Amino acid sequence: MTTLLRELCDAIGVSGDEDAVRDLILNAIRDHVTDIRIDAMGNVLAVRRGTGAADLRVMAAAHMDEVGLMVKGFDSDGTIRFAAVGGLDPRILPGTRVLVGPDRVPGVINWAPIHLNSSERTVGIERLRIDIGASSRDSAQDAASPGDRIAFDSHLVELGPTVRGKALDDRAGCAALIALVQGEPFPFDLHVAFTVQEEVGLRGARVAAQRIQPDIAFVLETTACHDLPQDPDEPDQTTITRLGAGPAITVMDRSMISDQRLVRHLVAVAEAENIPHQFRSPQHAGGTDAGTIHLSSGGVPSVVVANPCRYLHSPQSIMSLSDFENQIRLLRAAWMALTPATLER
Repeated sequence: MTTLLRELCDAIGVSGDEDAVRDLILNAIRDHVTDIRIDAMGNVLAVRRGTGAADLRVMAAAHMDEVGLMVKGFDSDGTIRFAAVGGLDPRILPGTRVLVGPDRVPGVINWAPIHLNSSERTVGIERLRIDIGASSRDSAQDAASPGDRIAFDSHLVELGPTVRGKALDDRAGCAALIALVQGEPFPFDLHVAFTVQEEVGLRGARVAAQRIQPDIAFVLETTACHDLPQDPDEPDQTTITRLGAGPAITVMDRSMISDQRLVRHLVAVAEAENIPHQFRSPQHAGGTDAGTIHLSSGGVPSVVVANPCRYLHSPQSIMSLSDFENQIRLLRAAWMALTPATLER
């Protein structure tokens, strides 16, 4: 599974251009599912047939896209102007290596070296440029075009019990969902959705949920982790999640409140199976595909199970492999025990 996780994370799939990720997923699931289709948005939808023991229509979703940049234009000196695709902190960008366009042209986001920069002021993204070594506007335009996606130039690396790389949000969720699909069948048919454009407004999931019309939805995600030493004078010491403490069950985020019946079910299964787990701190911003899935049709009871990840939305995020493995364990056990009685009020 680490090999598949590496392939998924290293693939480039900035929102709206998820083709490379989609191809990897299709190759991984096609022998285990039926009714594969790619909808008009680009979502991958399929069904993992179950045993028929439970009369439930269950949706499981993970998003394929990653945050990145987009080419806006070119300056006369050959540098590239760009815009953010998804939520990015401009403070992490200066000096970052990137790959531009379908030809993966290598570049670096410019910055003033410390010898020439005594200011502590953050430079806005509108003042940053990408240097690809071009010396004129014409030569830069030969290498890229407006609208081309720009991805972080980063590869997955194992660091003992953790992995480091780009796009763990949400390729880790995609890898976990693939592992679940490749395993033994569940009591119900599992309707899987690998969605597009989550990072720019949960767009693919809205369409996928309308097509599937599930009774219940589980979203496999990656969530922020802020568990390193902090400023003692900082009033908010919330860690959100902790690396290595198990998958995080979301109770509430800015886009939804998880269905408490599903939260209770997950916790009961985790405790019965001795699976480490934690709760995502609810007061911090952030939303997931569940935010739009739970509002689809007449409403869908939904819950999010996420892998904690340090330095989210950056070229070098870090995730615990044990959290990843326990996310798979928890969801497999929870789905095996899921029945219509779970939703009784």
